[in-house]
Amino acid sequence: MYWVNGISKKTVSLNNRALHFGDGFFTTARLRNGEIEFLDLHMNRLIFSAKRLMFNNFNYDLLYKEILQAASFSSAHNVIKVIISRSNGHRLHGYKCKDDIEPLRIIYIGRLPKYYIRWVNVGISMKTSVMRLARNTCLAGIKHLNRLEQVMISMWISKNKKIDEALVLDTDGNVVECCSSNIFWRYEYQVFTPSIHYAGVNGIMRQIVFKLLPELGYCIRTVTVGSEHLKNANEVFITNALLPLASVNSIDDYFYSDKTLFHLLYSCLTNNKIQ
Repeated sequence: MYWVNGISKKTVSLNNRALHFGDGFFTTARLRNGEIEFLDLHMNRLIFSAKRLMFNNFNYDLLYKEILQAASFSSAHNVIKVIISRSNGHRLHGYKCKDDIEPLRIIYIGRLPKYYIRWVNVGISMKTSVMRLARNTCLAGIKHLNRLEQVMISMWISKNKKIDEALVLDTDGNVVECCSSNIFWRYEYQVFTPSIHYAGVNGIMRQIVFKLLPELGYCIRTVTVGSEHLKNANEVFITNALLPLASVNSIDDYFYSDKTLFHLLYSCLTNNKIQ
């Protein structure tokens, strides 16, 4: 199901700047019986992205109302995706646009990927991607519509039949994230995750894990390191808003069998122990 500017329909103008320039941003959330998980965090992400990308006419209240309206049509465990782009322009041969151009609001409701259940139950295997992420502090952290890097990584994964996800480095060789998730690794009671200052996405579940770890007695650190830092970790796991967690069984020639923190975090999430 699709909504465009609050109206149920599946078409947009071909003069859309998202199509021509990737001019916009998005968020993807999990729906449980019509309720959007961590809605406030998703709205904060949209607000932050709008400011970063200079969307000056971003109407928070209107979008919030439209999101709730769309979510009310969901009766099962589904996915809701919100896409914001600058609406139809009159100079599509050039990048320039008016400062006060009204954003186009697209909301989509679909199904959760079926393989996520397997990922949660048995864990995943990964290899280091040959495709690397460009470093750009202006775009780092947000979910903008320019996802060609992730598309190419996903294509590379699909050609490697024995893996589920990819460990993704930046152009300086530092660990950043996975194709569609953030990554964490643990040494005893210290947990590490990559810095997203230059590249990567500040995932909603990444934010939740940051909140939970100190409450569970673990120290969390953001680091800028190469993949060798994961070699002797006790355990590795990934997160995204739809999973929400999956343990990592292997990365290249490194193997991990400990799932202690994964089980602890998953218990907190499934038993609603997040305050």
